[in-house]
Amino acid sequence: MRYLLYLLLFVLLLFGIWPYYTIFRLDGALSKEDTTELATMVDLPAIRAHFKARVTAGADQLLPVADPKSTMGWIRQNLERLGDSALDQAITLPWVRETLRQAVSEATHQSPPFLLSGIDFAFFESYNRFLIRIGDLGRNPTHVRLTLEGTEWKITDIIR
Repeated sequence: MRYLLYLLLFVLLLFGIWPYYTIFRLDGALSKEDTTELATMVDLPAIRAHFKARVTAGADQLLPVADPKSTMGWIRQNLERLGDSALDQAITLPWVRETLRQAVSEATHQSPPFLLSGIDFAFFESYNRFLIRIGDLGRNPTHVRLTLEGTEWKITDIIR
């Protein structure tokens, strides 16, 4: 029975360390110009979906939801279609790399930026979500959300 408890404790400890190891790997991937290693740690469709949700929430305040056959409805539908296309073109792996590098540079004033030195907070939100804050609160920090997808922790949102 004691060995089973030790094994359970060991597994919990490994699970708790796992996202921090991903951050360490992410730091190495950000320092390279090649994005192949970074690609394994990023879920671009999820990042685009989160950005779209934030943009849509802002558009709801500017353009109220209207009848789709009205002029306002037509404008809103075209903005959404153009927004999807723009997000697909703007949010790419090089954009993720440069956004995170810029956030670390702003937080630490280092050149070249090292992700590990810019992290002010990193902890679990739930068992399958991990939040990283780059920079101090109150000083426009960047939040990076990792989500456990299968057997990998992947970046699923970047909030600037």
